[in-house]
Amino acid sequence: MPRAGLAPAAVIEAGAALADEVGFDRLTMGLLAERLGVRTPSLYKHVDSLEALRRGITLQAMRDFRDAVARAAVGQSGPAAVRAFADAYRRWALDHPGRYASVARAPDTSAQDEEYRRVSNDAMQIMYDVLAGFELHGTHAVDAARVLRASLHGFASVEAAGGFGLPRDVDRSYRFLLDTMIAGLQHGPTGGEAGGTASQEFHPTATP
Repeated sequence: MPRAGLAPAAVIEAGAALADEVGFDRLTMGLLAERLGVRTPSLYKHVDSLEALRRGITLQAMRDFRDAVARAAVGQSGPAAVRAFADAYRRWALDHPGRYASVARAPDTSAQDEEYRRVSNDAMQIMYDVLAGFELHGTHAVDAARVLRASLHGFASVEAAGGFGLPRDVDRSYRFLLDTMIAGLQHGPTGGEAGGTASQEFHPTATP
């Protein structure tokens, strides 16, 4: 039966849910139309193209990801903030694999707009706030953000792909990762420049 009252927001939400099932890169207008019980041309009344659909999913996923890690880290500081942020990051990535893939892919800079930059900057600021208790400044704060982001993205991506095959509890390895990162953050930088300002653009796999 065709879906009545279909609207752009509902199409994007359905596309996000379908992306979690089939993979973000495998999402097509045809698959989404089938899921919604409409003909494919009908979708173009609500989203202009597959690229527009993917952009909508990415923006919504970035907002949801930002809100999840922000809720987890609020009121925390130092190691507790890192652990709360990391737990929320990992949980969200595993629960929403398609949406996470949309957030983690390198952005098309030609298509970026003010909304995209605002959400990216919000997420980046949360990461800097999480790291604030370690008194890292300037370029050292950028280094720390890169290490935290790359470590969590790498672990979550391998885990989601079923890449941890050895008979060792994955949660124990995850805790070891956090313990190692936190110990490094507490030890502080070993050298390099201390000046400069922290990057104001966030993307899980983009180069700041």
